Amino acid sequence: MNAAQLDAFLAAAPDGIEFDGLSVSSTDGGYVVSAADGAAEVETEAKLRAFAEENPWFVSNWHYWNHVVGDADARYAFLRWLERAEERSVRERYEALADGVVRSWGQLRIGTSLSEDGRRRYALRHEDDADAHGTELERYEDPLDVREIVKLDDRGRYRPLKTAPTLPTGWTYPDLDGRELVRTVDFVYPATVANWHRENEGELDVTHFREAAERQTGIYDVVDELSVEELEAAAESCCVDSQCLKRRVWDEDEETELDVPRGDGEFPCREPCSLFVTAARKFVTLGREETRSYEFELTPTEKEQLEEIIDAVAEGRVEEIREADLNEGANRYRARYLRARRTDEHGLSGTPTYPEDHD
Repeated sequence: MNAAQLDAFLAAAPDGIEFDGLSVSSTDGGYVVSAADGAAEVETEAKLRAFAEENPWFVSNWHYWNHVVGDADARYAFLRWLERAEERSVRERYEALADGVVRSWGQLRIGTSLSEDGRRRYALRHEDDADAHGTELERYEDPLDVREIVKLDDRGRYRPLKTAPTLPTGWTYPDLDGRELVRTVDFVYPATVANWHRENEGELDVTHFREAAERQTGIYDVVDELSVEELEAAAESCCVDSQCLKRRVWDEDEETELDVPRGDGEFPCREPCSLFVTAARKFVTLGREETRSYEFELTPTEKEQLEEIIDAVAEGRVEEIREADLNEGANRYRARYLRARRTDEHGLSGTPTYPEDHD
């Protein structure tokens, strides 16, 4: 507790204080005060000052949330969530903050600690860099810089979906205040803090798929043709933890839930995103094709290999498969061997896609 915090506390005392276990109410003879424990009466400002000096955590905590953060909005709620304010007493929180409290937000690792004057300081980096020394990471201060940091993944590929689990590593914001932290998080994962707060307050407005589909125009006007089975397959393909860190809260419509896992993300997805709508348009096009029967000549191992290749591509594991691991069906040399042995100018197993064109 510093002098400014103490002065603010003394100035606010006549009007009463009730916050996080700290209570001050004025009486004709002075004040009734308490700091989580039993109440006591103090007659003079000098004794009120002594009470504050005996309970510095409570005073600095009250000052931080009411005079530094202020406004019980999404930012306020998020910063309190970071230090588990609703789960721990003030004393427990200050003891934990002395060593630093860490929470995850998507792939972000957010550390909260105390500065000498009792204000919170926040450190931000990728979860995978949790054990990296600060000198190993590129340091940043300006929240605006993170917009460039997160454009590409670690392989240099553009990230069209901001909440995809492909956040690049190798950077850190070692010293942010609360406002700067929330601004930086918003650049990394836009609107996630606001929507998380709205959901907790019971105010999240959800746009279900059918309503979103009806709004589409132009080339996307066809997305409302997806059947519920096709929609569930699309959600299973796009809206799972391995593809997006949001937790899906929208369904087919208000009455019809999709029989697909929603994901475990901390922040909600309130409507189908533009990437999902783009994918849905392609899925509608694919669904218009009539099925055909084909006959292929494959060994049982080759059939299983094709299934392994599909799975590896779908789960994004292709780059993880070592060239020397020939036991892996999606191994590059195994795949090339299968192509050399089982395909020709007509396609897989010499079977053309449209046999009628080769009669």
